[in-house]
Amino acid sequence: MHFATARPDAVRAINQRWLLKFWTRHLDGARVPRWQTVKADDLASMVDQLSFLDVIRSEPPRFLVRFHGRAVGLIYGLPDCRGRHLDEITPAASRDKALAPYAQTAKDGMPVYTIQDITDGAGRLIHFERLLLPFARDGETVDRILAAFEFVCADGDFDDKALLSAAGASTPRLSATIEARATA
Repeated sequence: MHFATARPDAVRAINQRWLLKFWTRHLDGARVPRWQTVKADDLASMVDQLSFLDVIRSEPPRFLVRFHGRAVGLIYGLPDCRGRHLDEITPAASRDKALAPYAQTAKDGMPVYTIQDITDGAGRLIHFERLLLPFARDGETVDRILAAFEFVCADGDFDDKALLSAAGASTPRLSATIEARATA
C-alpha cells in the first residue's frame, strides 16, 4: 500500500485535527511522543471513538487492543476487544489493507491518516476516516498507537453495527503519512 505525504490540513474531522495538534505538542524534543506524558482526562471527551493498541514487534507486526471506546466496539461488532490482536478481529478478506496503516505508523513513527468509502448493511455510503498516532515509552521506538475513528454519512444516519467486521469491499480515498512535527 502506498502512503502519500500530506499536510496536517488533510485531516478533515475537528476531533482528529485536535488530536494531531495534541500529538505534536507532546513531542517535547523526542522523535515520537512519550505515552507517559498523556493525561487520560485530556482524551475523555472523545474516548468513545478511540482505540489504544500495543505494538508487538514481530514480522509482520501485530497490534494488541488495550482499550476501545463504545463506538469502536460497535463498528467491530464486538463489545470488548481488549486483549485481542487486531488481525484476529479483522476479516481475512480486508486484513492486509486494514493493517497496513498501523504497520506504517509503527515503522515510521509518523501519524497516518486514511479515508475509505464503505457501505453499511442498508447500502448507505459512509466515509470512514482514521487517524493513527504513534507513541513510545522511550521517545524513539513506537510501542503504542492511538487510533481515532470518524464516520460520516450524507444521510446523517447509518447502521454502525459490525461496520468494520463485515467482509464488504471498501474504496480507499486517501492513505497518507501526515507531516505534523512542524505544526502546533
